[in-house]
Amino acid sequence: MTESAHTAAQPLRVLFLCTHNSSRSQMAEGLLRTRGGAAYEVFSAGTEPRVVHPLAIKAMQEIGIDISNHTAKGIEAFASVPPMDLVVTVCYEAQETCPFFPNARSQVHWGFPDPSRVIGTEEERLAAFRHIRDLITAKINQFLDRKPSFSYAQLYAAAKAEEQQA
Repeated sequence: MTESAHTAAQPLRVLFLCTHNSSRSQMAEGLLRTRGGAAYEVFSAGTEPRVVHPLAIKAMQEIGIDISNHTAKGIEAFASVPPMDLVVTVCYEAQETCPFFPNARSQVHWGFPDPSRVIGTEEERLAAFRHIRDLITAKINQFLDRKPSFSYAQLYAAAKAEEQQA
């Protein structure tokens, strides 16, 4: 297999990385796993993992994606697994803390604000999670429209193009 091609039998491995692995990276994982299908093996992790935020779970359930069984994982959980084809940092803190993810073919940054920092009523806070979910959905959809599963080169090109759109 060459660097520029891969087979359907070997899905592209994508890791979404954030600070707490509680909201943005979890939503991105659920979205790409659902929308990308068998072409992708999708993971998420955090530099300082906590628990999956209940409002992230609720926001995703509203669009028919269940992340209630997801668990927050640290980046050390991926130290001894096969290399990632693409690592996407989805928060600025993770981009600064982990500017280079070991054993990754490519790394890009798609920054989104942290919905868990919103203060207000539960409905106001849920609205923030919905907004970030929708921004991530749009980014994932644009990424998939670029047909990144055809090759490693296209995977990186599509991810980098979306990074430039941020």
